[in-house]
Amino acid sequence: MAAAVGLRAFGTKVPDWLRHGPWAPLAAGFCSRGLAGAAQPEPGPRPTSARQRDGIRNIVLSNPKKRNALSLEMLKSLQSDILHEAESQDLKVIVISAEGPVFSSGHDLKELTDEQGPEYHSEVFQTCSEVMMLIQNHPVPVIAMVNGLATAAGCQLVASCDIAVASDKSSFATPGVNIGLFCSTPGVALGRAVPRKVALEMLFTGEPISAQEALLHGLLSRVVPEEQLEEETMRIARKIASLSRPVVSLGKAAFYKQVCQDLRTAYHLASQAMVNNVALQDGQEGIKAFIQKRKPVWSH
Repeated sequence: MAAAVGLRAFGTKVPDWLRHGPWAPLAAGFCSRGLAGAAQPEPGPRPTSARQRDGIRNIVLSNPKKRNALSLEMLKSLQSDILHEAESQDLKVIVISAEGPVFSSGHDLKELTDEQGPEYHSEVFQTCSEVMMLIQNHPVPVIAMVNGLATAAGCQLVASCDIAVASDKSSFATPGVNIGLFCSTPGVALGRAVPRKVALEMLFTGEPISAQEALLHGLLSRVVPEEQLEEETMRIARKIASLSRPVVSLGKAAFYKQVCQDLRTAYHLASQAMVNNVALQDGQEGIKAFIQKRKPVWSH
């Protein structure tokens, strides 16, 4: 399998969640192109930075001069940071934030002129789609910490994260229609995060919504004053990091697997997930700890 080849070239075991996930057909190109590219030295500073401590990986979009545009280079750098040691039991949660007043302005329009050609354009949009799907299929929760404007693919990134916390000064838009480039791919994530009519109004008009409106419609998990943003986001991240990684990973996968199914199928899948959860070492540890009135000691 091409995905296996790409990962082995990177010196990494092929993760089961990547090999068997619902988007496995895309994994071959994703792994061979994205990881191989990430292994090569890049000229100049990387457009993202990452650090990890106490189970929390903080990934920062670090190109504020270009409004953290999701250029192909930015997407591949973000992809690499998310994938890095994804199966390490030391990793419990990922937080994605950004430098500057703009979380992300979306795609770099200079990469979308006819000078680049359709093959390059296809790579940009396919890579972006793969990154968004990677977030949902990643074994640990991914949190967006937003302080500022998130537009087009930047809004798509927020909508793709499992949890999104924003400052009250933040705003969100899919304004591509105003420049003749309808936000079709951002609409995939947006349409799964907010009601259809809200998504379509945003897509048809390009007008922004406030953080409070985004919270009301389900794009955000919570909104806090700017000075409390990092504290509140890290509080959530620390809580997740204190829990059992195997249990949280199983629960995340089960949630996304059932949520798009009919009711009967959803309950069938969720019931099997519960059986699998009970069979986990940490599942039994948690039950015994509750009965014995003590704190559980997780394996990871």
